[in-house]
Amino acid sequence: MVSRERVNHQRGGPIAFYYGTNQIDRLVAFDRVVLQGDAYSEQDIASLVVRGVQPLCYLSLTEDVGPPAEWQREDRNPDWGGKFVHVGHPGWSEHVLNRARDMRRIGFRGFFLDTLNIELTYPQDLPHLLTLIAAIRELSYPDYLLANRGFGLLPQLADFVDGVLFESFTSRWLDGGYAPWPPDVLDVHARYAEMLLGLDVEVFALDYADTPRLAEYARERAARFGMPCFVSTRDLGTLPGQSS
Repeated sequence: MVSRERVNHQRGGPIAFYYGTNQIDRLVAFDRVVLQGDAYSEQDIASLVVRGVQPLCYLSLTEDVGPPAEWQREDRNPDWGGKFVHVGHPGWSEHVLNRARDMRRIGFRGFFLDTLNIELTYPQDLPHLLTLIAAIRELSYPDYLLANRGFGLLPQLADFVDGVLFESFTSRWLDGGYAPWPPDVLDVHARYAEMLLGLDVEVFALDYADTPRLAEYARERAARFGMPCFVSTRDLGTLPGQSS
């Protein structure tokens, strides 16, 4: 395994999460952008890189939206429909690593590692998940790795990634819209944020809102913890201008 050593990446710049298409001229307002790999051509990615943007490709590490495969479990994610996987299955590891290789070839400069929160559903897979992250680190070094939460993997996770995203730090999406978390959950999230800030990683927040008031509340609260915050809608299909 190759653990992460500090590389001289840009520090503390804004970040965007955008799962739509096009909008290259708006994406260049951000230092880093998380994108769906199949949504952009090699030429698009090169256009971002030459203009100083660091494109990160989305990678799901514990859910599979592809055709039936031997590594898939029977259960699905009720929100997004992907099949949960046996993370330690050799075929799944090779599938993820091949995807990472393909995305590096078209020019992505790092990865956003998603679906890491399995400590309550499949805790037996946590060691396999950390091994997979370490393999991605070895394959992609010195590219930028951003983990989504992954609190069940701390503190070891910090050895293999450059940053951690705190998704839904202040606000969340619900069936009927968007709302801040209740005070007791906000307190728990604050404690997690303080723990993350004690590690040698960059920390970002991603929140969800449909009103300027809720969006500003999320940004202001994240700023109190020193976290750049990107605010969007549930599908991450909106891209505001650089606002904070």
